[in-house]
This record gives sequence, structure tokens and C-alpha cells, in this order.
Amino acid sequence: MNDPITAIERLFTRWGTNTYDERISQLEHAVQCAQLARDAGADDGLVVAALLHDVGHLLALERGNGTVDVTANDSHESTGAAYLARHFPTSVTAPIALHVEAKRYLCTVEESYFSTLSVGSIRSLEVQGGRMNDEEVNRFRNHPAAERAVALRRWDERGKDLTPSGRTLADFRFKIERVLVTE
Repeated sequence: MNDPITAIERLFTRWGTNTYDERISQLEHAVQCAQLARDAGADDGLVVAALLHDVGHLLALERGNGTVDVTANDSHESTGAAYLARHFPTSVTAPIALHVEAKRYLCTVEESYFSTLSVGSIRSLEVQGGRMNDEEVNRFRNHPAAERAVALRRWDERGKDLTPSGRTLADFRFKIERVLVTE
């Protein structure tokens, strides 16, 4: 990823129209999540995390030449965080790495949260490990990025409005540039 912004833009250009396991495109989901984070007053790192949290899905599409197995756990959270880690600080990558765990956590500790999940999120929950046990809950709660990951997860679930937002990746480029780690 020589120029990380160009590389990310290429991924979204190639695979952003793909709907993966939802009825919303990857790109629309990304910009809706980022806008929700911005509207909530999140810092730039968390807005960028919201924007790029599913980049691991785009990488899976790239590897599979446009096909993925939605019945298997693609570990997109760790793949995406690892891909971004060379150019982005932990304020961006840690919430991304934990956003699946945050879903499992919220489903465990907030009974009503499960009812907010989309069909795709319910289906993926099981292959991602389902609800947490007590040890997993405690480990997640004690992680320094847990609060940021929970915020990201809530925007992740809300960022699935089928009405197009009219936003693009370019609308958030300045935020990406601000948090980018230069070598």
C-alpha cells in the first residue's frame, strides 16, 4: 500500500458496489457509518474507523475475485485492521479489530441489542462465535479500545439505510488525511 488513500479508493472503486451479505452496498454502508460517527461528534480517528471498518470484506472480495462464502467467518475485522495498521494509528485500527467482538459483547450484555441486528448481522453472529461467555465479556470490557469499538458497532448496525445518502468516500478524504501516519 504505497499510497494508502489511493489503495483504499481502488478497493472501494472495484468492490464498493458489492452488497456482501446485506442489501446495501459496501460503499454506502461505509459512508453512512462515517456520517453517523461524525454526527455523534466522534474524533477523526473514530470517524475514519467507521468509514473503513469493513475494508477486510473488500480485501476478501479482492482475494476471491468477487466471490465470498458468507457461511464462513472471513475474520474481516482482523484482516482489515492488519491491512490498515501500517498507515493508520490504533485510534483507527483498534476499534476496527474489535467491532465484531463488540457485536458479540452487546448481544450478551444488552438483551435488546440483538433485536436491532440486520438479517446479515444475525447470520454472521453465529459464525463469529455467538454471544460471549463471562470470561470473554470481562476480557472485552478491559480492553482499552472497548468503548470505541462499541460506538463503532452501534453505527455499523445503524448504517444500513437503503435510502442513498448522497455521500462518497471523497467526502471523508480530509479526515483520512488527518489521521494518516506518514513514514
